[in-house]
Amino acid sequence: MSDIFRVSATELARRLRAGETTSLALVDAHIEYIRTVNPALNAVVADRFAAARDEARAADAELADARATGSQDQLSPLLGVPCTIKENFHFAGMPNTAGLVSRIGRKVAEDAPTVARLRAAGAIPLGVTNTSELCMWMESFNKVYGRSNNPYDVTRTVGGSSGGEGCIVGSGASPFGLGGDVGGSIRMPAFFNGVFGHKCSPGLVPNEGQFPGPSGDIDRHLSTGPLCRRAEDLEPLLRILAGADGDRLKPVDAVDVSRLRVLQFARELAITPDEDQLGARDRAVRALVERGARVEAVHLPLMAKALDLWTAMLATANSENTFADHMFGSRDPRVPLRELGRFAIGRSQHTFPLIALTLFERLPEWTPGRTRKLRDQALTLKRQLEDALGDDGVLITPPYPTVAPRHYQAMLPPFNFVNCAIFNALSLPGTSVPTGLNGDGVPTGVQVIAAEGNDHLGLAVALALQTDLGGWVPPATVPGRQ
Repeated sequence: MSDIFRVSATELARRLRAGETTSLALVDAHIEYIRTVNPALNAVVADRFAAARDEARAADAELADARATGSQDQLSPLLGVPCTIKENFHFAGMPNTAGLVSRIGRKVAEDAPTVARLRAAGAIPLGVTNTSELCMWMESFNKVYGRSNNPYDVTRTVGGSSGGEGCIVGSGASPFGLGGDVGGSIRMPAFFNGVFGHKCSPGLVPNEGQFPGPSGDIDRHLSTGPLCRRAEDLEPLLRILAGADGDRLKPVDAVDVSRLRVLQFARELAITPDEDQLGARDRAVRALVERGARVEAVHLPLMAKALDLWTAMLATANSENTFADHMFGSRDPRVPLRELGRFAIGRSQHTFPLIALTLFERLPEWTPGRTRKLRDQALTLKRQLEDALGDDGVLITPPYPTVAPRHYQAMLPPFNFVNCAIFNALSLPGTSVPTGLNGDGVPTGVQVIAAEGNDHLGLAVALALQTDLGGWVPPATVPGRQ
């Protein structure tokens, strides 16, 4: 595996400025890599290779001029570096279906703010990547593009909804990508595919320019953020994505990891992690303690209600559109029931998890008293956890009870994503950190949770754990490539 498929985007940018390689060479190499592995992975669902080559040539001319005049420090920070973008983000001229058959052929004229900021920083998107239908399930499968497959084991899920991003970054074929997370959709794909991902605090990075788009208080629970193969890319990418709000991200290099308090649940109540995932949590905690951090156990009984709390917070977020609106143009419960019948005979254009979601998504409206009580409990849990975290604490907890499950297995039980989703409900930042491979060569990992506004603590821990535990481990054999 060539060195350029292993190093960070930051390092690739440095090499370009120094004249050690060219953007066209990097772009061509990553295009060839994608062409080799994508038939087995089905991660990149629409490419823009010709346009990317043109942009690479333009970047090379700008780089050459800057080297000739000694003005490299004035160049855009990612000039000439390739990347990928989740398909549900508005990206001028590219598909924007979010896996919905009725949107086939739909393209947008303008970039989402985050896509525009990456491109203005000089990044060169090679294509867009697969999602779950309407970005609301943990298997990146839909009736538009099909199913994506894990680069460590193609019989396993890549996660969702940013599963195509996690997959192509985890394979090594893209240095970084752009994802979104309302219930774990950055952190789980990052975890399942062995890379880093960050769900940020509300308002740090704009969520506009996605389909489905945020409305109402959903904006506090949805997060746009990066997935990348190296931890050192997280901070610069977040600052680029945040734009003028980048100053809200406190400096990561100011964090003294040895002075942190490391929290872990006395008992994991939202999920029951297996030995692989408990081992991952314990390795991460031990590594931080060996650096001088002190560990504390915390018991928060409300975590046992994590699924109900997340559901209640989303249900009371005053979103304008339901998933039934997007799928059927109707909230009549008889419509998804009829669709379920079509699914049973193989005639539906929708996936089973989304049909089921439209059947149940309005249940909280029918029990308003219970929903209000759960919302109040979620706010109580947020206060309890932030009191425990303070400004010098991080919580280490598994994002999922097992390593990436095999295709379809995530349906039974269907709610194991909740140990990610609860932190969306609480509007807390979370960083997905790989912790090595298990005995079957499949990634293990943890998520690092901090108080709202303390994203820098999770990023600092990610850097420390990359050093101590190895970070991303490239797949031993990526399908189609040795």
